[in-house]
Amino acid sequence: MKLTPLKTLAAAGALILLANVVALTGVYFNRSGEPEARMKLSQRELGTPWDWSAVGDNSGLVLGLNWRVNDGHAGENFYADYGYHGGTPEWLDEPRMKALGFDTAPVGESGEARRRFERSLPREVLLVLELAGPAWQQARQRARQNAARHEAARLANADSKEFAGKAKQAQDALQSEETRNSRLFAIDAGLDRAALRAKYPDRSRFLILKAKLRPTLATQDKKTRVSAHVSELAVRRINVPHALRPGLEPALRNPRSNGRDPDAKFEATVAVGQRLEPWIEAISVSR
Repeated sequence: MKLTPLKTLAAAGALILLANVVALTGVYFNRSGEPEARMKLSQRELGTPWDWSAVGDNSGLVLGLNWRVNDGHAGENFYADYGYHGGTPEWLDEPRMKALGFDTAPVGESGEARRRFERSLPREVLLVLELAGPAWQQARQRARQNAARHEAARLANADSKEFAGKAKQAQDALQSEETRNSRLFAIDAGLDRAALRAKYPDRSRFLILKAKLRPTLATQDKKTRVSAHVSELAVRRINVPHALRPGLEPALRNPRSNGRDPDAKFEATVAVGQRLEPWIEAISVSR
């Protein structure tokens, strides 16, 4: 049967309508009942995508979660901690990888087995994110120790510009860790949501979100271990409701400001629903 232009247009409209119905149904289900978690995050944990302010006619506003992994170097490098999205955590070892369903048995047998492991497809898991917990405290402690070590080297080499530069960079990293870097760290992963929530019952400190793990072989202290790169969250951007934009939007559009700038201080209440998808319930802005 040949479709007329009118019938083609009607079919396209019906398809769009169906897609919207499906999307709205998903949103309704996600936000039904009591949220799975509810957490208050600041500009340290929420920021605008790098390209948002460059779009002059942007009619929407989105924020992305800034989260980190403790890979053994967190807190030591100002530039390394700037981006926040992903990494290979220290806690993600071979037993944990097996529990997550990865086949690690042949990894130590040959170079081909290792390559096959690293070529394995990423796997979706449930990632636990903790706000201002031991992982962040550890990053702060490492930053302090790093700054103290470089300052001692500077004093012992008073005429060296190289040591002075390294000491300043370490001090900048400490300042960033204390006042600007995200305090939200990935601390665990699993496949059973109920088991993870039982292990981490505080719903104001621990978020459970869907994320991707990509198998990798991590090398540290000349030793290779089975691990994975935590590559991305299933939901990377959170829309800011139109009613919550006044006050926040002008601060973020300021060319000098972004989610990590002191001029853009805010606190947002982020809820996570039944489908483990986050949304923003409230925002307060301070000057």
